[in-house]
Amino acid sequence: MKAHTGKITHSDFKHFLQGKCGKERPEVYVGPQFGVDVSVVDLPNGQAMAMASDPLSLIPSLGLKESAWLSVQLTANDIATTGFTPMYGQFVLNLPAHFSPKDFKVYWDYIHQFCSTLGISITGGHTGFVEGQNSTIVGGATFITMAQKDQLLISKLASPGDIILVTKSCAISSTAILAKSFPQTVKNKAGIEIFQNACASFYDISVMKDALTAVQDKTEKSITAMHDVTEGGVLGAIYEMAIASGNGALINNDQLPIEETQAKVCEVFSIDPRYSIGAGAMVMTCKKEAVPKILSQFKENNIPCTEVGEITKKNEGIKLLENGRISDLIYQQKNPYWDAFFTAIKSDWK
Repeated sequence: MKAHTGKITHSDFKHFLQGKCGKERPEVYVGPQFGVDVSVVDLPNGQAMAMASDPLSLIPSLGLKESAWLSVQLTANDIATTGFTPMYGQFVLNLPAHFSPKDFKVYWDYIHQFCSTLGISITGGHTGFVEGQNSTIVGGATFITMAQKDQLLISKLASPGDIILVTKSCAISSTAILAKSFPQTVKNKAGIEIFQNACASFYDISVMKDALTAVQDKTEKSITAMHDVTEGGVLGAIYEMAIASGNGALINNDQLPIEETQAKVCEVFSIDPRYSIGAGAMVMTCKKEAVPKILSQFKENNIPCTEVGEITKKNEGIKLLENGRISDLIYQQKNPYWDAFFTAIKSDWK
């Protein structure tokens, strides 16, 4: 496999993983798939169990509290796409050998605090210290929820004719982490106000409120699918949702929400906010007739939400309308955030 950073690509997923996932069991309703946030296993009496896993972060330039927040919220965001909150959590920690007991206590206390706030019971896992562990990824978490199967949303349920909505802004997590990691650079090049706003947006990374706002009345089934925005940004998330659901999409580039704060910080690091890691935004699809009501629900909850396109038939492809021209949306296999982050470190940006 060619060396690269970020999530596995669609082609590599098909080549290495697809069809090679152990024993097939009939109760596995949703197994590993590209662009799908959760796995779902059937339970008795019409119930189902949804599960999602993500890496655990420990980023020195952010701090212990912020790293714990990322670790919990990014995994919780995947479960949020079902329209439900996570109930249980398993944690695997492979911590640096030099990680002090004092720092470990602070880090884990925050993990406990953030899980408690979300209603997550930590049920087990594994904790160890590893010599030579210098990565900002120090393990992984798996969150689980249970609900009526017919009420669980998954990203592959989007259908042609559904309208695509995006909450908040592109590149929320990217710009927040870059601002916190390189504060002097962002202050000097984008201004103190932009720096402060970017740092404040770090706590907008959770999409739990977005998800619960969208599905206030689960009996209406106006929302057809939700997908968390991570690698590949908002455009990547829409692409993944189209692939997962076996459809096409038409996206209006001019409608993509890019707030000034995110635009300015991305400019400092020469990254395209549309494709940059964007935790904090949620991509949703809904029935066309439900759009006014859904947008009204978000407005009442002070969450920006924008209509950006439509799910189309598969043979129409995944298209981007930009400057009056329609072209194929090219999936960016290498996320610009990672190069920007490590280039800034190598350049000794402060």
